[in-house]
Amino acid sequence: MGIFSIFSRSKKNTSLSNEEAAQLAESKAVYDKGLARSKESVLGKLARAVAGKSKVDDEVLDNLEEALITSDVGIETTLKIIKRIETRVARDKYLNTNELNHILKEEIAALLTENKSGEAEEFVIETDKRPYVIMVVGVNGVGKTTTIGKLANMFKSAGLKVYLGAADTFRAAAVEQLVEWGRRANVPVIKQNMGADPASVAFDTVKSAVANDADVVIIDTAGRLHNKIGLMNELTKIKNVMKKVVDHAPDEVLLVLDGSTGQNAFEQAKQFTKATEVTALAITKLDGTAKGGVVIGVSDQFQIPVKYVGLGEGINDLQLFDKEEFVDSLFKD
Repeated sequence: MGIFSIFSRSKKNTSLSNEEAAQLAESKAVYDKGLARSKESVLGKLARAVAGKSKVDDEVLDNLEEALITSDVGIETTLKIIKRIETRVARDKYLNTNELNHILKEEIAALLTENKSGEAEEFVIETDKRPYVIMVVGVNGVGKTTTIGKLANMFKSAGLKVYLGAADTFRAAAVEQLVEWGRRANVPVIKQNMGADPASVAFDTVKSAVANDADVVIIDTAGRLHNKIGLMNELTKIKNVMKKVVDHAPDEVLLVLDGSTGQNAFEQAKQFTKATEVTALAITKLDGTAKGGVVIGVSDQFQIPVKYVGLGEGINDLQLFDKEEFVDSLFKD
């Protein structure tokens, strides 16, 4: 058995090549730019929370709690963070407010680490489990199809052979959009007529991928939530038919959430985790919102790792999630 890996994260290696250093610098720049609005909002609220105070006391903690909640971190996750900081205050006795940013970065990074968000140092495909099958779920309008197109481009640029399946057969626009992304990324898209059985499209896609020795298969699915029982049955059927071709499919169920919707993203995650077993998250549209705190809350509340973040409209602005770069960019003063 061999292992094929891409997206090696070499930044922890002390001897970076020029190319690796350039890639790291580019990634940091994308994070800084994409999270600029969220950073401005968060830092402004933190500044107000500690205004006129030199020590972290109960009033500062109350203000900090309000700042985090209004930054879309979510109530339960905010209370976890506050409790961690209270522990630090009790231990260190007199904590200066100018240390608060640093402590917040440490505690939020620790929370993200606990559910393995941003932990993957490389994307690995075992050669005896090719193709690697990703089933993508999410409501209409969150950037699901765009995310699939950007993923296809990412994989293709890394030298992988990629197949896309247009299993959202209820919306002509979704199929057309996926076909256009396939053209841009130069990867094949398997589709059928409108209204066709989504499971049939998924079956044909995986079968074609196997026949053509593909490395990765990405399946688009319908984003309807009006009938959760129907959605659950549909996604289960798609899974089952793909297993008839490759018994390990799907290797990943990726839920795409729109970060700009703030607390509504929590509800979407709640509904989809009830409908199917979600294994990873992609959070999009973070560049156009001040609601970047939602990444922290959703990751913590659902204990599902964030794998990708959308930090711009460009084809290369979908990034592997890196908790350290995320927290650094969000709290950089």
